[in-house]
Amino acid sequence: MAKKAAARKKTTVGKARATRASADTSAAENYAGVWNNRVGFGKKAAVIAIDMLQGYTLPGAPLYAPGVVQCVKEVPELLELTRKKKVPLIHTRVLYNPVSFEDGGAWIRKAPVLKALVPGNKYAEFCPGVKPRKGETVIVKNYASAFFGTSLAAMLTAQGVDTLIITGCTTSGCIRATAVDAVQNGFRPIVVRECVGDRHDDPHNANLFDIDAKYGDVISKAEAMQYLRSLR
Repeated sequence: MAKKAAARKKTTVGKARATRASADTSAAENYAGVWNNRVGFGKKAAVIAIDMLQGYTLPGAPLYAPGVVQCVKEVPELLELTRKKKVPLIHTRVLYNPVSFEDGGAWIRKAPVLKALVPGNKYAEFCPGVKPRKGETVIVKNYASAFFGTSLAAMLTAQGVDTLIITGCTTSGCIRATAVDAVQNGFRPIVVRECVGDRHDDPHNANLFDIDAKYGDVISKAEAMQYLRSLR
C-alpha cells in the first residue's frame, strides 16, 4: 500500500513538473519577438544590494526566505569585485518608526509582518558577509522600490551612472519594484540571477522571467563578474 501511494505521488510530481516546463516553454515562445529585447550595459554601472537583512535569513524569522539564504552566499564575491573595481556600491535597508509605523503607510497594513524591521531588532540588521563597509552608501527606505521616496535616482545621475546592477531580496518584491522604477527613471536594470532570492521558487522564477522580458536584463553571476572584471 505504501509503495503504491509513493508511486502515485511520484507520478503526480512528475506530471506537475512536466506541465510547468511546458508552460515555461509556451511563455518563452509566446514572448519571442515581442518582449525579448536586451537593454545591455551602458557607459557606467553601479551595484545595489537590496535589503540583505537577517529577517530573511534567520530560521524562525517572520520573513524567512530560503532563496535569500542562498543568494546571501553568492553576493559577497560580487561585492568584493565591485569594491576592487571602484564601482559605485549602494546598500538599502528597510526601517520603520517603531511607535507609529506611519512611515509604512498602507503597506504596513497590507503586510504587518514588516513591523519586525525597526531599529534595534536583529531582523533589521544586515547579514554577515554582506554588511556595508565604512564610507559605503546606505539608503533607508520604507517601501519596495529603492527609488521610491529616496535620493537614489539623483545620486546615480550625479555620478554619471546609467546602468544599475541589482542584487538582494526579494525577487518578487523589492527587486522587481526597483527594476521597474530603474527603467522608468532612465537607468538600465541588470538583475543578477544567483544574487537575488525569494521565499519560493515559483514567484522568484516568474518575476525574473517578467523582468527579463519587459524591464531589464537578467544575467548570470558569471556574466556580471565578467563585466566587472573588464572595467579599467
